[in-house]
Amino acid sequence: MQINFEEISTEGVVSALKNNDHKIIDVRPVDAYNGWALMNEKRGGHIKGAKSLSLKWADYLDWIEIVRSKEIMPDDNLILYGYSEDQAKKVAFRFAKNDYKNIKIYNGFVDEWSSNPDLPMANLERYKQLVPASWVNQLINGEKPEHYNNDKFVICHAHYRNRNAYLTGHIPGAIDIDTLVLESPETWNRRSPEELKQALELHGITSDTTVVLYGKYMSPDNSDEFPGSAAGHIGALRCVFIMMYAGVKDVRVLNGGFQSWVDAGYEISTKDEQKTPVEDFGSKIPAQPELAVDVPEAKEIMASEKAELVSVRSWPEFIGEVSGYNYIEKKGRIPGAVFGNCGTDAYHMENYRNLDHTIREYHEVKDIWEEAGITPDKHLAFYCGTGWRGSEAFYNAWLMGWPLVSVCDGGWFEWSNDPNNPYETGVPKN
Repeated sequence: MQINFEEISTEGVVSALKNNDHKIIDVRPVDAYNGWALMNEKRGGHIKGAKSLSLKWADYLDWIEIVRSKEIMPDDNLILYGYSEDQAKKVAFRFAKNDYKNIKIYNGFVDEWSSNPDLPMANLERYKQLVPASWVNQLINGEKPEHYNNDKFVICHAHYRNRNAYLTGHIPGAIDIDTLVLESPETWNRRSPEELKQALELHGITSDTTVVLYGKYMSPDNSDEFPGSAAGHIGALRCVFIMMYAGVKDVRVLNGGFQSWVDAGYEISTKDEQKTPVEDFGSKIPAQPELAVDVPEAKEIMASEKAELVSVRSWPEFIGEVSGYNYIEKKGRIPGAVFGNCGTDAYHMENYRNLDHTIREYHEVKDIWEEAGITPDKHLAFYCGTGWRGSEAFYNAWLMGWPLVSVCDGGWFEWSNDPNNPYETGVPKN
């Protein structure tokens, strides 16, 4: 099929932004959209107001569902841009095959838009902590990747009681870390400061170490893999929260987890890397106690107009149809909690992720939250069943630069275990 798409100038894009009569679509990798200058462009980030629709997704069977979820409709006027004309055209052809008619291509992003400080761009506030696979590859090859000024790092492959997930393939040089060394299976809360200190030191981590965390996405049907949450890589995000709480100053996450490494075609190792312990973590734990909320603080939040408990659970869990996990008996929610909608059930977080497991476009998460009354001017404590989904939602908010965000660590598990704690079921009345 031969289609000649109209090319639009920089002036035309400026006019489209001013008149708000086009939808601008960034087809570059999501990491470039977030802020990484992957092609050495003058400014990282995206054209302000653009939607992220990576070329990588163009071959997905669910591509049109992704497009519709972003409210990009056939009657819309579209402007597509990427790092090259060829990238934009590949996505444009996919649109054309799905009866989208009004498509223009913008070829001036790198040379004209990103290089002109007067033209509006935006980026994820803390994008530097959410790294692409290419950044990790540079790191392990002895190069100095962008926004890295340290001389010691540790790459951790996170898992829950499943070293086989690590041994069957991991990033070269990565050590494994079992989430159980940082949280207790009796409560699913973070471990004591003394236990955290010992665990971090055994893994060669000090407060000044750059830690890169990732995990593998495994089937949620494998109930032994996770303590009641969405699969694999979310364990890395649980570790991120706890390490930040403890006081690790530079914690990075490989966006998309091990799948991003595989998709990039980089080398995979099966070597069982030995951990190199350090003598002392280097600072008092916890260095950021405000990141964790326990039951007494949760009750204070319940009574405050300037704070919210955000339930990052599925709708059936939220209204008390199911508890979510076979080891939690009571069904319901903490009174007054706001629905943070993880996805279909306790084992999925699809409302916070793209299909390739990268973190969802932050504008979309922000819009969904604000519609539910979840706003950055409040102290937000995210909870779920045991803390894993809550940690992922917390990390989304933290990456956006929201100033007062925490994890309600005990979640529904701890709350429901105390018969004196009130709870609600059913659809909220207001």
